[in-house]
Amino acid sequence: MISTTIIGVRHKGIVAIGCDGQVTTGETVMKRTARKIRKIYSDRILTGFAGSTADALTLFERFESKLEEFRGNLPRSVVELAKDWRQDKVLRRLEALLAILDAEHSYVVSGSGDVIEPDDGIVAIGSGGPYALAVCRGLVKYSNLSAREIIEESIKIAASICIYTNTEIYTEEL
Repeated sequence: MISTTIIGVRHKGIVAIGCDGQVTTGETVMKRTARKIRKIYSDRILTGFAGSTADALTLFERFESKLEEFRGNLPRSVVELAKDWRQDKVLRRLEALLAILDAEHSYVVSGSGDVIEPDDGIVAIGSGGPYALAVCRGLVKYSNLSAREIIEESIKIAASICIYTNTEIYTEEL
């Protein structure tokens, strides 16, 4: 379910998210160039997913409808998505995690109803997420790299540790 690396950061006025491109089934690499991140809501919000692709696409669609319903209010849309995800009989079977960022907020949303807004504005999901998170925190604190460079370096290092992460890196910025 979580065999990937997604990392997002708000740093020096820039919001960036990145992912590796690897898709695995069990222990077999099926694809090396998958894009698991996207810009939504008139390119004002960045999202990324870990888990089943079909499930994540369903959640993206539901989340976009929440954003429309609540006129771009990200905190409200995230909470309402989590409530639906947990309570809906079909949605609660979806196996995915979402990372969501805009200029002011960073969230991780899960199917168990968790809505986590990290104190430092850094979100990380997937099997390589903890490695990328550690690198990202260090680079934010001790380097002069840009948000994009921090994301790329975080994923590269995660890929050197996590067998479910590769160095085919995709990034998006706001």
